[in-house]
Amino acid sequence: MKFAIGIDLGGTRIKGTAVDADGNILHRLYTPTYDGNDAVWKHAVADTVNDLMEKINGDSSVIGISAPGLPSDDNATIAYMPGRMQGLENFSWSEFLQTPTYVLNDAVAALIAEATSGAAKNKQHVVMLTLGTGVGGAILIDGKPYQGAFNKAGHFGHMVIDEGGDLDVTGMPGSLEDCIGNCTIEKRSNGKFLSTHDMLISFSNGDTFARDIWLRSVRHLAIGIASITNILSPQVIVLGGGIAEAGSILFEPLNKYVAEFEWRAGGNKVEIVKAVYGDLAGTIGAASFAMNKVH
Repeated sequence: MKFAIGIDLGGTRIKGTAVDADGNILHRLYTPTYDGNDAVWKHAVADTVNDLMEKINGDSSVIGISAPGLPSDDNATIAYMPGRMQGLENFSWSEFLQTPTYVLNDAVAALIAEATSGAAKNKQHVVMLTLGTGVGGAILIDGKPYQGAFNKAGHFGHMVIDEGGDLDVTGMPGSLEDCIGNCTIEKRSNGKFLSTHDMLISFSNGDTFARDIWLRSVRHLAIGIASITNILSPQVIVLGGGIAEAGSILFEPLNKYVAEFEWRAGGNKVEIVKAVYGDLAGTIGAASFAMNKVH
């Protein structure tokens, strides 16, 4: 197979790429998700696929979709997605798009991309965290993605950071997702900021309120990362998603906080790196997954 189409269905944007067998991006497209109106965003996915198909002259016969939630055992649908993306659960993309389509969790898709040719290439034990609307996660053990029973493994966004915090979409109190995910920034800022991006602009301009919110969020992320190192002991933790694009504003305080909390037995410490593929990792991993499915 020469090409595949990869779609990453996020809470804010639909990202699409046409990818060749070596994982090279040939074309890319972005469109708003319009979450809350499933008829609109489903047709936006179809339009994105059709536009990409035209660009590669229809040479793809398979599609991979990266999406939030837990995929079915046959990777035909997202079997369970609480709280967001109404209409996603059990929706048959193969029927809708009239092309063989395989669906997997967005963080697992991103990890496949990074492990194949990105920040985790040649690594055997890796954790990936995707920081965006929510917080996703994925695990690589002995060089292979580990999804566990019910395809639920890696949902680090729902680990408890603050026992006294509000319940998240899965019913966990004070979860990592609620501590740093864009889905709660309005609540965390008492309505002052509608997005993490806006908050970071204010932070960069010297706003002390924004600074306090951001550093508290990053500290909570560091606690989560230190907990992960105690449970899985990865060589590398890869950070992806829109929030990871903050760069030094994220990584400098994060490394400082992780040094405070991580148990570094024998002087060993986890390496924290930024995803190579940025916000397109999910599309590349989904396309690669789909191509491997049909071989």
